[in-house]
Amino acid sequence: MANLSVSICGKELKNPVIPASGTFGFGREFNEIYDISLLGGVCTKGLTLERRAGNPVPRIAESRGVILNAVGLQNPGVEAFIQEDLQWLKNKTRVFANVAGSTLSDYAEICARLDGFVDFVELNISCPNVKCGGMAFGVKPESIREVTQAAKSNLHKTPLIVKLSPNVESIPVNAQAAEEGGADCLSLVNTFTGMAIDIERRKPVIANNTGGVSGAGIKPIAVRMVYEAAHAVSIPVIGMGGITCAEDAIEFMMAGAVAVQVGTQNFTDTLACPKIIEGLNDWCDRHGVKQITELTGTLKLNG
Repeated sequence: MANLSVSICGKELKNPVIPASGTFGFGREFNEIYDISLLGGVCTKGLTLERRAGNPVPRIAESRGVILNAVGLQNPGVEAFIQEDLQWLKNKTRVFANVAGSTLSDYAEICARLDGFVDFVELNISCPNVKCGGMAFGVKPESIREVTQAAKSNLHKTPLIVKLSPNVESIPVNAQAAEEGGADCLSLVNTFTGMAIDIERRKPVIANNTGGVSGAGIKPIAVRMVYEAAHAVSIPVIGMGGITCAEDAIEFMMAGAVAVQVGTQNFTDTLACPKIIEGLNDWCDRHGVKQITELTGTLKLNG
């Protein structure tokens, strides 16, 4: 059996499979289905300084090969997470705390509150379904550098992951901006901005009009962007976007990712992550791979 352990910023994960933010809650519900301690880590739903009720419904819509969501960062707030869920989750696996804000001071304050208490902070500067903050910070390299610096200035014990938006002019340039701002790691891609229309009502299906597109249909674009980011920076990259099986995860790793996050597939199959972990073991065994880290960055381009 292959060694599936990976190291990110000096912290070891038992395997490279991490449920993505917004698709796994804080892990309690999934733990009723399987023991989530078998995961490499859990990325929490997006946390804000204060509780958020999220966007009006309907806020999720299906389309061919993808879903659209405009949940709007519904969450209980960082203090409630710390009091009610953090210790339970830490007892299970590595904790990736996804954080969001509307201002630079929001990001700085929430990072200060979490520093030393979680394994990683993942900076959500790329959520396309809220009307303030997030997306604006994740578009231009100048703002990415600035918000990364604000967050990093309040993280002295916890590595900082910056989650990049795909809705930008240049992934390599933005990846470099995050690295220059002090990011210890990158994660990408977040969802693409999209729309679905109810042709009988002639109105958008989602009350927010637009939402974030995720699911199997975005995978080829996400793989390309992960490849571009990984080859533009010297810090580790976590890949995501449409992963449904072990073979998908391996694509991202060959493109340059050290680990992967699994999102929408958790809705389709609640056992998606355990199946992917098992599939990684099987693939490595069949291909004589003793250590899964051997796969990272091994893509050979044609020509």
